[in-house]
Amino acid sequence: MSLGAPLRLAFTLIPRRLWAGGYNYQSNLFVALSRFHPGEFTPVVFAGACGEEADLAPIAAIPGVEIVQSSAFEDGAGLAAALALGLDWAAAAEFRTQSIDAVFEAARFFGWRLPYPAVAWFPDLQHRKFPELFPRAARWRREAGFRVQIASKRTIMLSSESALRDFRSYYPRAKNDVSMVRFATQPSLGHLSANPAEVIAQYRLPERYFYLPNQFYRHKNHQVVVDALTILKQRGVDVVVCASGSTEDPRGRGYFEHFMAEVRSRGLEKRFVHLGMIPQSHVYALLRACVALINPSRFEGWSTTVEEAKSFGVPLILSNLEVHREQTDGAARFFGADEPVTLADHLVRASQDSQASVVRNVVPHQEHRVATFAADFANTIHRAMQASPS
Repeated sequence: MSLGAPLRLAFTLIPRRLWAGGYNYQSNLFVALSRFHPGEFTPVVFAGACGEEADLAPIAAIPGVEIVQSSAFEDGAGLAAALALGLDWAAAAEFRTQSIDAVFEAARFFGWRLPYPAVAWFPDLQHRKFPELFPRAARWRREAGFRVQIASKRTIMLSSESALRDFRSYYPRAKNDVSMVRFATQPSLGHLSANPAEVIAQYRLPERYFYLPNQFYRHKNHQVVVDALTILKQRGVDVVVCASGSTEDPRGRGYFEHFMAEVRSRGLEKRFVHLGMIPQSHVYALLRACVALINPSRFEGWSTTVEEAKSFGVPLILSNLEVHREQTDGAARFFGADEPVTLADHLVRASQDSQASVVRNVVPHQEHRVATFAADFANTIHRAMQASPS
């Protein structure tokens, strides 16, 4: 418990429809800080003047969190001033009005003249490792953003050892203070209120299904799952994969529609079921009752869906990424991102290993992992404040 006034930390809203993982990350961070560092921080979430009420309401319900809506935080607002003049004046004025002590930048740059200690979160360096997944303008915009944050001497926050190695490789001259904060989550009681049997019935799913809660970005690699299901169909093995998440990908418009057309052309409509964006309580209900979670992604910074599955002890079938192995300590079934046969074999074995349906609860050791997440974040903020000349 802090003995002085809480430090007021500025965050900007990450819309769930654009990046559910980022939205969930921040929401879980606020819950963790409230629980394990009560009275030490006040997260102040800044959002546009209108249109984000559905995302803001759950965050506003978290103890200690404040919400501020202003036109200064509309999409794209202030970026030109931040780059040309060194400061997003409108945002800085809001920070001053709200007595902000430090700023957390996530996909947002407020200028090198920002008069506050600032932590820049680099969730991953995907645009460097897989540049072909980004339109040229989007790739250069992301790279320019990272470079100006590095040049502005931000404290850099990364999510994994894998991301730290990438950062040192791609920015070897960076002298910034770098902090690694591994995300962990402990689902709230409110999000556990949905009855898994009722949710399964609502979506007309079979009793046994695999769950893939990744939004439809191309690098999330849903394709290998459909290829695996095609192989299983040819073998006469009936497996159902349930997917949920946003279908919006500004880097690849039309991708979801093309993908689902291929699902239909292969006759897999009953084997690959997409539910769209669903409430977080339904995500947790489906996780608790699934045979296993699948994450076939070609790249991750630190997978939110894997963390959520780990919190319930859900069996994991994951692409063979360094970060997936780091995140699970190797306790998963792994397959190459272009190995549908291996994935198909894993699906069969997982089905055989788990014959009876089950509803899982939060694993006992999860509280310690969330406490460590909160402590590492708190330490990052304090380091940024100590290093700042502001």
